[in-house]
Amino acid sequence: MCRVLDLPRSTYYYEATQKPDESELIALIKKIFKESRNNYGTRKIKKVANVVDRKFNSRDPLGVVVSDLTYVRVVGQWNYICVLIDLFNREIIGYSAGKNKDVQLVSKAFSSIKHNLSNINIFHTDRGNEFKNQLIDETLETFDIARSLSKKGCPYDNAVAEATFKIIKTEFVRQYTFDNLNELNLELFDYVNWFNNRRIHSSLNYLTPKEYRDIHLKKVV
Repeated sequence: MCRVLDLPRSTYYYEATQKPDESELIALIKKIFKESRNNYGTRKIKKVANVVDRKFNSRDPLGVVVSDLTYVRVVGQWNYICVLIDLFNREIIGYSAGKNKDVQLVSKAFSSIKHNLSNINIFHTDRGNEFKNQLIDETLETFDIARSLSKKGCPYDNAVAEATFKIIKTEFVRQYTFDNLNELNLELFDYVNWFNNRRIHSSLNYLTPKEYRDIHLKKVV
């Protein structure tokens, strides 16, 4: 299941202790496999699974943008970061850091996006109050962005965001000591730049998000 959903094992083990009911997912995978006459491998099973709103392989730039929050320790206190990820090429298109886990953090991440927000088709998150509120509703309505929310008790619906934060925690959060919020912001800016332009991704056939996007744009032209 972890391979099918591009989900790190550690994320699965953690979530399994919190939300143990995964019978629906197992049943779905078995059903898809049986209907393929026992022929489909993990890639084809995952492609069929996208019909069930787990659109992890968006074919269009900004077709689906996902988001999540995580915590970072700054001089003994928790601060938070928010990132917005384009499923098309796994690029971090927006990000923010702040002292509070709130809607302003998400709004700040939106304001950092350099693309025209009207080009975003779908915004997918979990059901946290940081995402499901009037300010975000108004932002989505203004730019005609459709909202998508994970089902309650189903971490797999936002697996790409969770997997990305697993990477961020390993490569960024645990590698640095932050003395203040300004330092966190500077280091986050540097990391996002490296993540998008230098870091190769197995899900992109070992290309960087920028390389993957550039190749796609050349094909379109």
